[in-house]
Amino acid sequence: MKNALRTLLPLLAAVIALAQAPPVPSVVRVGGNVQAANLVKKVAPEYPAAMKAQKLEATVALSVLIDAKGVPVSMSVVDPSVPREFVDSAIEAVKQWRYKPTLLNGQPVEVMTTVQVNFTLAQ
Repeated sequence: MKNALRTLLPLLAAVIALAQAPPVPSVVRVGGNVQAANLVKKVAPEYPAAMKAQKLEATVALSVLIDAKGVPVSMSVVDPSVPREFVDSAIEAVKQWRYKPTLLNGQPVEVMTTVQVNFTLAQ
């Protein structure tokens, strides 16, 4: 009986420790500076012709969910007052961006970040 108890005690301690460990979040929120360092492919947006003709400029801020493989899988515009042409072009570009996977405790995780896409006319 003592041998069995000695064998089971370390296992029981490991189970208790695992049960008390904080859960790993399914999505981690990171700031722009941290996530920008993991950007490995950036596709520039096309400047909407109608906006260029009107000499309009804009910055589109997007809230982006990046999956564990580094692929943007969903996004939403932060400021809905930005003209739709700019938003659509920014979304099309960001869909093609690729990131190095973000690791948490050595495991790739989904991350939520905010990216800005600038549309400026050459001076």
